[in-house]
Amino acid sequence: FFLQEKNSLSHAPFISRAFTASHTTDTLRHAGAPPSRVKGKMGSYEDAKRKAHVMKFKKYIKSLSKPQKIGLILASCSVVLLLLYLVIDNHDTLFIMAEFVHFIGIAILAHKLLREKSCLGLSMQTQELTAIFLGIRLYCSFMMEYDWHTILDFLTLMATMWVLSTMKGSLKHNYETHNRPLDTVMTWQVLVPCVIMAIIAHPQTSHNVVNRVLWATCVYLEAVSVLPQLRVMQSAKVVERWTANYVFSLGVARFLSCAHWILQIFDGQSYLKTALTTGLWPVMVLVSEIVQTFILADFCYFYVLSFADGGKVVRLPAGLV
Repeated sequence: FFLQEKNSLSHAPFISRAFTASHTTDTLRHAGAPPSRVKGKMGSYEDAKRKAHVMKFKKYIKSLSKPQKIGLILASCSVVLLLLYLVIDNHDTLFIMAEFVHFIGIAILAHKLLREKSCLGLSMQTQELTAIFLGIRLYCSFMMEYDWHTILDFLTLMATMWVLSTMKGSLKHNYETHNRPLDTVMTWQVLVPCVIMAIIAHPQTSHNVVNRVLWATCVYLEAVSVLPQLRVMQSAKVVERWTANYVFSLGVARFLSCAHWILQIFDGQSYLKTALTTGLWPVMVLVSEIVQTFILADFCYFYVLSFADGGKVVRLPAGLV
């Protein structure tokens, strides 16, 4: 009876699948089927239902024009910023949160290297750029402010140096074989323009001019350090889960950092608010934070869709970078 019932319903439209799943589950229970089998049938229905919602959302997004998509993203970011502004009293906390999330991302990367003994899909150039801007920021923290940021920067720098040493040491052959042909954006190609921009636009404070230029270099470099990693993923077209988790954590960290600087404008005693009319530097800070957030926005969108769809990898379309 169960086989006949199943065959008669196999060609029913999708809207009747809920009845099919419910009827099949009742039949299994009456027949004395194991609970795990019943749970598996229900799980399959729930998976199909979730995927249907994801496909419906994808179809809705694809139906939007480019200006509508940009407007949707800006509206979503504005709502999140408003919530952060209302919920968090000290907006400097957002910067600490951003650094902490970045450290978690490096920890995820370390877990991947230790567990899988592979650096597949990782860009060594991005890790080098990350180590450079963290080293500069750590130096500037010691010379200019020294606070909780210094401790988090130190931990993240140590974790990044370990990742680099592993990729250049025990996993060097793995990197040269699989990643090197895709890792085409060189470190100097990103670093040199950032230094030139820092010489042109840097903080106008009482600190030594060299330290001010270094600090500006750090800000600009952090904004674009992920570009080599995005290029590697774009060339590969498929990103495995651990690497995707790492890059997504970078996206979250960048958004929190951007939120920190933007919300500073609305603080009555904010240095940034009073400095916006004193030169090019504060404007460049805001532009850098916004750029680094939107650089990762596309990837985060495909990451969320992949996670909702239950996929083990993230598939990227052409033209992401």
